[in-house]
Amino acid sequence: MIKSMTGFGRCEIAEEKRKVTVEMKSVNHRYLDVTIKMPKKLNFFDASIRNLLKEYMQRGKVDLFITYEDTSDNNVNVTYHPEVAKEYMTYLAQMAEEFGIDNDIRVSTLSRYPEIFTLDDVEIDEEGIWKMLEKAIRGAAEGFVETRIKEGENLKEDLIGKLDYMLETVDFIEEKSPKIIEDYRNKLTAKVKEMLEDAKIDENRIVQEVTIFADKICVDEEMVRLRSHIETMKSVLIEGGSIGRKLDFLAQEMNREANTTLSKSSDLEISNRGIELKTVIEKVREQIQNIE
Repeated sequence: MIKSMTGFGRCEIAEEKRKVTVEMKSVNHRYLDVTIKMPKKLNFFDASIRNLLKEYMQRGKVDLFITYEDTSDNNVNVTYHPEVAKEYMTYLAQMAEEFGIDNDIRVSTLSRYPEIFTLDDVEIDEEGIWKMLEKAIRGAAEGFVETRIKEGENLKEDLIGKLDYMLETVDFIEEKSPKIIEDYRNKLTAKVKEMLEDAKIDENRIVQEVTIFADKICVDEEMVRLRSHIETMKSVLIEGGSIGRKLDFLAQEMNREANTTLSKSSDLEISNRGIELKTVIEKVREQIQNIE
């Protein structure tokens, strides 16, 4: 089977008062390029997440979105610092005495002063969070791969249809080419007869001219190579796997043979078929860019 580089997956895991939601989507890219957006408290899982994703994908620009919710009552600890409060009170009393003003400090006012109370995060349960996170990522990745496979199978069917059409075009050109040479020979012979009237025609000269013409327009080698590339691409598509780069190389070679065929063509029908070949090959190349 083959995979498209376009995919989407989502998974949500909830356990007690914690919930992890993972979403991922991707488009085509030459290599594997992963962008992760998640809460800062999960940043230390970055390397583990990237290694995990490599089990499910080889190429593509992947955007991963992770949200984490914890509604536990003990997310943070409140710490009271009496030494700091004592210093504040000492200096406030000194100010009241120096300036002759009332020391009207209240507890509610003092509690707002910096460092009287501090909020400290409770130690994170890394193992527990990672179990949830890994489960959510794998769930999203499995759905993600499923959409890639489905799209990849659609691409394969369409590409094989285009390759079959290209083989029909190759058959036409191979069948048409000898007739062009024969028509050229007949026209050349008729022209020479018309010019020389009753004089004897030099058959060797006719053969020589036809041979030169045939050599100029001969596309036998191009058609053999093009047919081979088409058959190889079909086999690779049926075999499946991570084949995007190989298919892209084959498409480049097919385009080269089509260009050479067009440059040699002196027949309108073959030229038109050559243009059709190039058009189909270009469509094939565009679709191949989205295969992993």
